[in-house]
Amino acid sequence: MPNIEWRGSKCRVKWWAGEYLPNGRKKYESASGFDTEDEAREYGLDREYDVRHGKHVQKSRGDLLMERYALPIWLPNQDLRPESIKTYRSMIKSHILKKWGHMKVGEIDTAAYLTWRGELNRKVAAKEMSRTYADDILMVFGMLMTDAVVRYKYRSESPVPPPTPRRGKYVKKARKKKRPLAMGPVYQLAVNAYTVWGFTGWTYIWHAAFQGTRPGEMYAQQRIYSSPTWPASDPDPEQRLESVERYAQIPATRVEFQHQWVDGKKTLTAPKYESHRTLVEAPFLTAMHQALAASHDSRWAFPALNGGDLLGARFDRDYWGPIRDGAPARESRRDFTRPAIPPVEEFSVGEWPIYRLRHWMKECLDEEGHSETAVETRMGHEIAGVRGLYGNLTIKMERDIVEAQQLRWDTFFDAAGGLWMPPFPTSLPVAQEAA
Repeated sequence: MPNIEWRGSKCRVKWWAGEYLPNGRKKYESASGFDTEDEAREYGLDREYDVRHGKHVQKSRGDLLMERYALPIWLPNQDLRPESIKTYRSMIKSHILKKWGHMKVGEIDTAAYLTWRGELNRKVAAKEMSRTYADDILMVFGMLMTDAVVRYKYRSESPVPPPTPRRGKYVKKARKKKRPLAMGPVYQLAVNAYTVWGFTGWTYIWHAAFQGTRPGEMYAQQRIYSSPTWPASDPDPEQRLESVERYAQIPATRVEFQHQWVDGKKTLTAPKYESHRTLVEAPFLTAMHQALAASHDSRWAFPALNGGDLLGARFDRDYWGPIRDGAPARESRRDFTRPAIPPVEEFSVGEWPIYRLRHWMKECLDEEGHSETAVETRMGHEIAGVRGLYGNLTIKMERDIVEAQQLRWDTFFDAAGGLWMPPFPTSLPVAQEAA
């Protein structure tokens, strides 16, 4: 039974914490500030109940400050990709520790959490923060609190209340509206890219639009995993044998890595969601890759303007920016002059990232009627449930994609007639970075 004693005008309760001191005596914990003995006794009985049922949290463990828990203890033990670790660290530093860093892990209560959640919601309403970003912050905080209960035993329960059934009028989530996109704007992007980046830029845009690879995967694309050398150049003997058998007659690109910064170093990591995959190519794209490969000796399929890798370049500013938004003529540069570049309104209005080309590829595949298995496999997605379990990408599905993409290319250029096409590639322009 808990022990009750008066200290001045307030009541104090002590209970056995379920542990022993080094000298063998029982270790007690206490709480004070109660107005009546009944209140104190009830509190002590609850603590003893927690001890008997394994729910008790040592008071000293809950005294750990959030700033000494979130980054030094919690984040290093998360099995996440480098980019996710970077994002989580930023959220914890900028928002979670700013609010809770000075508080003890065990003293954060539900009322304070709900107040903070309301503050984030008001920032969303004022357009100071996106809904997605606010939800991600709350998600990370929820994981911190769940692990504080389950893994580290710093608390007996999380201050984050379980989700409740939705109340009130349904409010549709706001999504950025995509403008209708046809082949013409993509062609103009490719022309602009040639002006900025030579034949590499021309091929880069068409590859992004018809292969749908993610930007990090494009940065990591190497010659040995690209046509015309792949699959014969694949360094994995088992994968090479299997791929040669399947893709001997259909040129393809292998998505094997993405290029990321990890602890300040350029690192080839696995693609997002471990989505290693092979992407068959239409003949027009294979011809571009053959010409591009003959124009340089870099290990990268798409070398930067200075001949190095794209991860180290300022891609959004020096490449995608002028390709999408246009740029004035450069006439006074001794190293690299170029004509004026027109903006591509379908991309510049709304400031769409190059990721939009990946989305366009999926729109085209859906429009052409390819199976969900073929489309999602090409996108690097897994189909959940029984459909994903029994689905399988067949060689016919891949041939159908090649034929449809080549038809889309031929139809556009035949209908337009007389469109400019780049000459066979020569050396790359002199690097902007070196200027």
